[in-house]
Amino acid sequence: MASTSTSSLMASKTVISKTTLFSSLPGIFYRNFITFAPASPSVKPLRTKSSNGTKFDEVTNSLDEDMDQIRRLQNGSDVRGVALEGEKGRTVDLTPAAVEAIAESFGEWVTATESNGNGVIKVSLGRDPRVSGGKLSTAVFAGLARAGCLAFDMGLATTPACFMSTLLSPFEYDASIMMTASHLPYTRNGLKFFTKRGGLTSPEVEKICDLAARKYATRQTKVSTLIRRRPKQVDFMSAYSKHLREIIKERINHPEHYDTPLKGFQIVVNAGNGSGGFFTWDVLDKLGANTFGSLYLNPDGMFPNHIPNPENKIAMSHTRAAVLENSADLGVVFDTDVDRSGVVDNRGNPINGDKLIALMSAIVLKEHPGSTIVTDARTSMGLTRFITERGGRHCLYRVGYRNVIDKGVELNKDGIETHLMMETSGHGAVKENHFLDDGAYMVVKIIIEMVRMRLAGSNEGIGSLIEDLEEPLEAVELRLNILSKPRDAKANGIEAIETFRQYIEEGKLRGWELGTCGDCWVSEGCLVDSNDHPSAIDAHMYRARVSDEESGEEYGWVHMRQSIHNPNIALNMQSMLPGGCLSMTRVFRDQFLEASGIARFLDLSDFDNYIGGQS
Repeated sequence: MASTSTSSLMASKTVISKTTLFSSLPGIFYRNFITFAPASPSVKPLRTKSSNGTKFDEVTNSLDEDMDQIRRLQNGSDVRGVALEGEKGRTVDLTPAAVEAIAESFGEWVTATESNGNGVIKVSLGRDPRVSGGKLSTAVFAGLARAGCLAFDMGLATTPACFMSTLLSPFEYDASIMMTASHLPYTRNGLKFFTKRGGLTSPEVEKICDLAARKYATRQTKVSTLIRRRPKQVDFMSAYSKHLREIIKERINHPEHYDTPLKGFQIVVNAGNGSGGFFTWDVLDKLGANTFGSLYLNPDGMFPNHIPNPENKIAMSHTRAAVLENSADLGVVFDTDVDRSGVVDNRGNPINGDKLIALMSAIVLKEHPGSTIVTDARTSMGLTRFITERGGRHCLYRVGYRNVIDKGVELNKDGIETHLMMETSGHGAVKENHFLDDGAYMVVKIIIEMVRMRLAGSNEGIGSLIEDLEEPLEAVELRLNILSKPRDAKANGIEAIETFRQYIEEGKLRGWELGTCGDCWVSEGCLVDSNDHPSAIDAHMYRARVSDEESGEEYGWVHMRQSIHNPNIALNMQSMLPGGCLSMTRVFRDQFLEASGIARFLDLSDFDNYIGGQS
């Protein structure tokens, strides 16, 4: 019986002849990366002997390895991998064949879930300037063709623009794919997926990757093959830029020059050689702004100047220098695919992380008093006070921008008005913009507020809105590598984090208490839903408030989380007292990790180095 099933399986993986393959696909064809060998009488199905299970086991193991290769590419709600050689210790795993299988599976998923019976599913593709984008785009088009979808090539684009291509007339595609790896090195690449409902969730991407894994594992030739028809090239970025310009003009409603409301303002843009240069020449310039001094606008997939990332210190320092040198009113920093941004005010102060969330909160709470603001649970106590002092409510939630955005969507559905959802990484979404994390749209709102302030007679600049934000005195991040076997790492990580919760609940860490955030039905460390339909947990994590044992006054917090894909645990801490982080680290190591026995499968060297360096 084993022999029969093995033979059938191997027969399904025989080489397909060029004639057979081409005759089944009408239209124009493109063969990519290799040429198939013609069919030959010498090509025979692989067979196994029934004398033992060795060959069967080899085939099964090979299929399992192929499937795992695809599944490992999932990165939460998107796909990421190594697309080019050059990383020490990393091999290329985001191959054209893998991308083709994923794109085909996405096309099939969209057809099954989003089809409205109006004909062929239309899917757009945009990409950032990474050097691997060309060949991987061909693989995407081949996969979409296999799924029977009609493809549209947007060329160089941004992640938010890809989503907007499903909504803006006359495009209104059924779905879209953005090819990017955000701020990661030039050797990486990835895929982000959208329908008219927004970005896909982690469970949805998991289903697509599982389907793609089966396709990839059972294909004999691991190469990208054919494009059924040439994708139609479209200029969507011009339409998207016009969309942003109209928003700025309408909301500023300048009393003297409506069409050029940014006249008299100098705004410096640092695109980091990613996809953000369009914002300079197709948005700001056309609205009358002076953009002299802007940096790295030309797309370059090698990112020669710095990592395109608003969290990157070099990116912010270059932008700060340009603002000060040119006496600019504002500096803007985009990440590679422009779903994140940061700014520099007219005094050269970098605004990212908690400061950016505070700035956006100040703007949003002016427009929507009493709104709830959702952030990840690594934000500061000072930010919570900043929001509540302005009449807002602060909901701290799980790390991960999709988690934060999805929580805002759910709160609104439950009748809790929530207009801003933002992670410390710079991913931010507002309700008015389809809950889309759009770095350009965030900057648009900041620019509108800046001009309104000037029209109201203030020359203080945008930074004046967050002058009273209290920043933590200390902030530390430490990593705990899990030393167990790879197959046990996830379970051990969950064990460590759930034991942390248990220790706090049982009062074994005096002065430590799981955080809660009021009436938005998020409890147990601000991370666990207590409503009737709790969200699936993609990674376990908790946040604890830490108070002085004698006074009972809260002075800091500790956030422990499991990495989704790497075998480690991250520990973030903030303190409002000198030496607070050192004290919390010692308690965490001695009274929890060592006392509970959890330390047996963790590498504590990061802790020991930090404690040793502070002592």
